[in-house]
Amino acid sequence: MSVIAEFTVPADALALSETLAETPEMIVEIERVVAHDDDVVMPYFWVRGGDRAAFEEAVNADPTTRNVTKLDEYEDATLYRAEWTQNIESIVYAYLEAGATIVEATGRADDWELRMRFDDDRSVTDFRDHCRRHGVAFELNRLYHPSEPKGGGQYGLSPKQRNALVAALERGYFDVPRTVSMGDLATELGISQQSLSKLLRRAHRNLVANALTVSHPDDENTTPE
Repeated sequence: MSVIAEFTVPADALALSETLAETPEMIVEIERVVAHDDDVVMPYFWVRGGDRAAFEEAVNADPTTRNVTKLDEYEDATLYRAEWTQNIESIVYAYLEAGATIVEATGRADDWELRMRFDDDRSVTDFRDHCRRHGVAFELNRLYHPSEPKGGGQYGLSPKQRNALVAALERGYFDVPRTVSMGDLATELGISQQSLSKLLRRAHRNLVANALTVSHPDDENTTPE
């Protein structure tokens, strides 16, 4: 069973630490990572905010990258492709050794937030052991199995939050106009109206954060209750 793990790592544990230090207003969002047989790791990443010219000057001088190529521009973001060099034998090579996949990664001046998919629990253990052996610091924020939809794991929902959302949907709380009040719905669920209100607010936040904006660097990590 596959496992999704969410980590926070120091900026220098991945790549572009010097670039982000030089342009702290920039946000880097990795779209995908391609690993070749000859150990060349090639990320595609979007850059948002700040001075794009200053970023390009810094990234071309950054020892953790080479062959940086601008591919596209869209509104306030620019898409680049680059190669990560052997100078960053850290998280990159830990996840390669464990056979994991970087699903999302967002970098800023201080740290990177990573969402990674592992084939199984053993792969997560291998990743952790590799990091410990090589002195790679990381903070595990959340670990869950995305193949458990009834628990809402792939959207960061606890069972109580999922049950509240499903009940609200089935009883017409989200309809326009509503066909059930929050008070009546809370009575049916056997909880207070205040508790239901908190459940729905937290469920909405987790659902939106995980489905739409999970990689945004200003999002707080939320542990389902």
